[in-house]
Amino acid sequence: MKDYKYKLLRTATVSMSLNVLLKGQLRFFQNNGFDVTCVSSYSPELYAFGLREGVRMRVVEMTRKISPFYDLYSLWRMYLLIKEIRPDIVHSHTPKAGIISMLAARIAGVPVRLHTVAGLPLMETRGIKKLILKSVEILIYLCCTKVLPNSFGLQDYILKERLVNRAKAKVLGNGSSNGIDTEFFSVLSISTQTIASIKLNLGICDSDFVFLYVGRLVKDKGINELVEAFLTVYESTNSVYRPNVKLLLVGPFEMDLDPVSDKTLKIIRDNNSILLTGYVSDVRPYFALSDCLVFPSYREGFPNVVLQSGSMGLPSIVSDINGCNEIISDGLNGLIVPPKDVKSLTLAMKRVCFDPNFKIQSGIIAREIIESRYEQKVFWNLLKSEYLTQLKLTTKYSINSFY
Repeated sequence: MKDYKYKLLRTATVSMSLNVLLKGQLRFFQNNGFDVTCVSSYSPELYAFGLREGVRMRVVEMTRKISPFYDLYSLWRMYLLIKEIRPDIVHSHTPKAGIISMLAARIAGVPVRLHTVAGLPLMETRGIKKLILKSVEILIYLCCTKVLPNSFGLQDYILKERLVNRAKAKVLGNGSSNGIDTEFFSVLSISTQTIASIKLNLGICDSDFVFLYVGRLVKDKGINELVEAFLTVYESTNSVYRPNVKLLLVGPFEMDLDPVSDKTLKIIRDNNSILLTGYVSDVRPYFALSDCLVFPSYREGFPNVVLQSGSMGLPSIVSDINGCNEIISDGLNGLIVPPKDVKSLTLAMKRVCFDPNFKIQSGIIAREIIESRYEQKVFWNLLKSEYLTQLKLTTKYSINSFY
């Protein structure tokens, strides 16, 4: 391999995906032999993110909805950008950025093309829409030189559905898209003053038991079921615990894509024990003041929020879906419930709430598991090794021979 910086282009549909999924990773590659440029749709925080990571940011507008004419325009803009930058590697995240940047990179002749699979919307769709989404995934994978599912369950799914050749798919390490910085995500990293201030602002007392959800507030994250289950716990006949239970929802509503039900919105609005923060840039204080993460999603790749919860020493209640059931072992570092099952979710929430010994012990084990399996820098080096391997496999690789 030649001694120069390889040009790396990382893409996602929206900048928030880069910000949340790849925090710290881009700076690592910029400082370790790669010249990194990131591409997404425009947002106000886009260039601040680039400054934080020390990488260049470029804009190609993309929509998350199915929009053939606009997608063709985005494909053309991405192709022109790739021809301008002349990257050695294009690595995409999220479905829309995947189809646009992998197809553009293939047409432009980029030698190494990787796509991270971190959840598949088609898993929760039916009929013609599922057929369309499945066709899109197949096209993405055909354009790739390597497909990187971020969990073993997700890899099993795409192989079972025959979306990709087995030799092309690979899970790095134990899974994840970025690993977890266990020093950053630690209760020791948050001051007691910060925790006390947030609790005061939210109206949380020291005696409250706080269930936490972190993520987008949409239907397929299980928010309808979570709110219904919490309402049952809140209205429990156990008079000791009823006044002290809170549900803290950290994240934004998305009313245009997969919104929660009107019934759920009304419960959230009317119940003073359900607390909303909207989007926050640093979720650690909210983990630190909480007692248990509840993450009843319908589908995932490899959920960062469950890694973060474990690293912060919290047990998690999760759905029995890929990714979640690879991080959580039922009864050890949390509890696993069937997706969309309000009764099971309610029982699990009551168990953690009413059994302090289980809550404490599972939280301790959660931290130990994350430290031993998902340390961030280990994952970054695995990805770097994969990049270099893919470059070596490129026949007679030359920085200029593919353009």
